Amino acid sequence: MKVFILTKKKLITICLMVTIALIVGVAGVKNISVATSSQKKLLPIYNVGTQEKKVAISFDAAWGNEDTNLLIDILAKYKVKATFFIVGEWVDKYPESVKALSDAGHSIQNHSDTHPHLPELDKESIINEIENCNKKIEQLTGKKPVLIRVPYGDYSNSVVQCINELNMYTIQWDVDSLDWKDYDAQKIYNRVTSKVGCGSIVLFHNAAKHTPEALPLIIECLLEKGFEFVTIEDLIYKDNYSINIAGTQIKKDTTTSHATTPTTKKTG
Repeated sequence: MKVFILTKKKLITICLMVTIALIVGVAGVKNISVATSSQKKLLPIYNVGTQEKKVAISFDAAWGNEDTNLLIDILAKYKVKATFFIVGEWVDKYPESVKALSDAGHSIQNHSDTHPHLPELDKESIINEIENCNKKIEQLTGKKPVLIRVPYGDYSNSVVQCINELNMYTIQWDVDSLDWKDYDAQKIYNRVTSKVGCGSIVLFHNAAKHTPEALPLIIECLLEKGFEFVTIEDLIYKDNYSINIAGTQIKKDTTTSHATTPTTKKTG
C-alpha cells in the first residue's frame, strides 16, 4: 500500500491552490451578480407625469364589433378623441369600422397582427406581428401607427427593445375599467372616475357589454372635474424622457427623486 506523506511544502502548495480557487470562484459569482443587476427592466408607458389635467381614453379592438358605431357617436357627442388599439385580424374583418374610426378623427394604433403573447416569440416573429398590423392600418387610414399596446399587457425586455428599434412607443395603462369582466355601468364608472389623475391612460374595450352605458357618465364626470381629453399620441413625450419604476413617463428636465429605468430617446 502506497503511503501519502503530507510534507510542509505540500501543505503550503495545497493551501495556495485552495485559496486561488476560492478567489476565482468569488470573482466569478461577483461578475455574474454585476451582469445580472446591469440588465435593467425596460418598461412601457403607463401614464405621463404632468401637472396638466389631461387624460387619454383608449379602446382595445380584438374580437367583436357590435358597439363600434355607438362608441363613435358617444365620443362625437362630447367632442372627445380617443385612441383605438386594433389587431390586424380585426382590420381584416372590419375594414369599414377602421375607416369610420379614422374618419371620425380617432387615433388608430397597433395591437399586434394576431394577438399572441409576444414574449413567447423570437425577434423576427415579434417584428412581423408589429409590421404586418402597421401595414394594414396604414393602407386603410393613410397613417402609420407609432404606438403599440402589446396583447394581454404581456411584455418583456426583448419585446420593448424590438418596439424601440421600430421607433414606436409601448403603451400600457394606469386606469383599468375592467369592462371585459362585464361589470355594470355604475361599477365601471366608479372604478375609472376614482382612479384618473393628470396624465392618466384609461383602458376600455370596444366590445365590452356595459361600456357604452358607462362612457357618457365617465366623460361628463371628468369634464366637470376640468379634465381635457386627448389622444395618447398627443399626451406622451416623444423624446428626452425617462420612465420611472411605476411606469410614469417623465420629461428629462423634470427632476424627481424616484429611481428610473434607462432614459429612452426616440429618433423618428
